[in-house]
Amino acid sequence: MNITVVGIGYVGLSLAVMLSSKHRVTALDTNLARLELLKKRISPLRDDGIETWMAEKSLDLYPTASLDEAYRDPEFVILAVPTNYDEKTHHFDTSILDSVLDELQRRECKATVVIKSTIPVGYTEEAARKRPNLTLLFSPEFLRESKALEDNLHPSRIVVGSKEENREEAKRFADLLASCAEKADVPVLLTGYEEAEAIKLFANTYLALRVAYFNELDTYAIYRGLDTKSIVEGVCLDPRIGSFYNNPSFGYGGYCLPKDTKQLLQNFDYVPQNLIRAIVDSNATRKAAISKQIVSLAKKKAEKPVIGIYRLTMKSHSDNFRQSAILDVIEAIKEEGLEIRIYEPTLQEETFLGLPVEKDLNRFKAECDIIAANRFTKDLLDVEDKVYTRDLFGRD
Repeated sequence: MNITVVGIGYVGLSLAVMLSSKHRVTALDTNLARLELLKKRISPLRDDGIETWMAEKSLDLYPTASLDEAYRDPEFVILAVPTNYDEKTHHFDTSILDSVLDELQRRECKATVVIKSTIPVGYTEEAARKRPNLTLLFSPEFLRESKALEDNLHPSRIVVGSKEENREEAKRFADLLASCAEKADVPVLLTGYEEAEAIKLFANTYLALRVAYFNELDTYAIYRGLDTKSIVEGVCLDPRIGSFYNNPSFGYGGYCLPKDTKQLLQNFDYVPQNLIRAIVDSNATRKAAISKQIVSLAKKKAEKPVIGIYRLTMKSHSDNFRQSAILDVIEAIKEEGLEIRIYEPTLQEETFLGLPVEKDLNRFKAECDIIAANRFTKDLLDVEDKVYTRDLFGRD
């Protein structure tokens, strides 16, 4: 089968790599540096399994920047392009996705077009109405950062949304994903467009709710002088709650949770709600509370304290710090006029947000009076007395 994947970010790359072990896959992107790496079978993005998979498997994978090459008679065109949340419009920015769909419409594409990008509820229906010649499906992704290939190979479920008359195509695409997965008997759910879109946003908003819940539990314990870990362990021994996704942090962040929760809130518009708004607000409150704690402790350490930010990334084994909670913490500390230094080995720049970036970890640890770390690592063991973290379990 000939398949084209448009966009080789985390979602598109993992899909293209997985599918190309059994099918001919053309990977289309405008980022020439990424394409060159992929041609050499080097992963352009950090993912725990992709590099190994490409080394071990014989892949029928063809990276390209050519539209003519990419759209030359595929059976499926999978769209995995960015749809970032626009804080001004309070809506996902679907402009890149719109332009790709317009191009496919102009080319009178006969392939089944599958949207993998995260979108607002109602988008696919409107896109199909505007482009009646396209056969459109929406299939949400449920991928963890740095574990995208693993989650495609061992999916929790496969969801495909379609019009009723395209249900057979939806089943074909679901079967395609299932046949390339390593996990057997993957649950498959075929729904309408809006149901599939809502599944994605509500799933991520529930994860954000869980993060926010344990963060608020931790904030309560901090202000009352209680042992957070004991409370969390006691709460999570209830099997209905479970001991997972319960490690306090500076706030939820990353590719999906901030934008998906805000988009879902906007999709409620005329629908009565309190909880969804509270999840979004809770995250902002948590980051403000953490910032105050760091500033207070720093001022106790020195008259003119130097505050170190250890890593901008959300968690270990990641090179992503888009929408990372620590960014808002940094901005809050900056408003206090305190000196800040950043240690982030993935940064090439000498400064970030106007702040110096220290490349030498030992010098960074020596020069800082207090070090804020969303996640604690063994690199900080020798300066543990300087570290401020809410990482209780060393995971998540």
